Amino acid sequence: MDKNFRVRVICGFGMFFVALIALYTFDSIPFKIIYGLFGLVSIIELISFFWRKISFWHVVLALFEIAFIVCSAIWVAKVDLHHFWYIILGVCGYDIFAYLLGKAFGGKIFKKSRPFPHISKNKTWEGTFLGLTMSFLMCLTMMLCKNTFEFDWIYLLCGPLALVGDLFESFLKRRFKVKDSNEILIKNKFFQKIEMVIGGTEGHGGYLDRIDSTAFTTTILLLISIL
Repeated sequence: MDKNFRVRVICGFGMFFVALIALYTFDSIPFKIIYGLFGLVSIIELISFFWRKISFWHVVLALFEIAFIVCSAIWVAKVDLHHFWYIILGVCGYDIFAYLLGKAFGGKIFKKSRPFPHISKNKTWEGTFLGLTMSFLMCLTMMLCKNTFEFDWIYLLCGPLALVGDLFESFLKRRFKVKDSNEILIKNKFFQKIEMVIGGTEGHGGYLDRIDSTAFTTTILLLISIL
């Protein structure tokens, strides 16, 4: 097991327990503030690598990503715990299972197992498909258990939306030749301590890598709720 994989697993389980605690305090003001700060650090990471090469289209791309993060914070502020659970199951479920199952089965079914080689070369067909399947099944199970399928079926799209959000952020990093979204910030001692909270100095990507799928998914859900 390589060092990067160990760090991701340890930090992943750590953040999972933090998420569980957060669910019990979801309706509290502190939770909203913490989520907002999480988004703020993500925006700072984003600006840090956009600042390396400023152009019109780069600014447009940055504004899109910032809009996703802001809309995500608005969505979290307005929804109830019941609907937030779909994000935990659908988005986080996709991220976790796509990574773990991709590591376990990637390349064993499809020999040329790289669906997005020019955007995210580490993704595999097996991991992507199994991640989407697990996301779908977990959201569907919750709907059936709560008997809310008629009203909540839109959350079955959490997996595909999470994939698109992840690919968009990967596209940004490729365009600016940045491996991890925080690789510029961790050179600063102050931000290095902040990034260490999620293992960001050990190849864990940074805050933006943790919120990219959630930001895009919740933005689409917010737009649907408004319409």
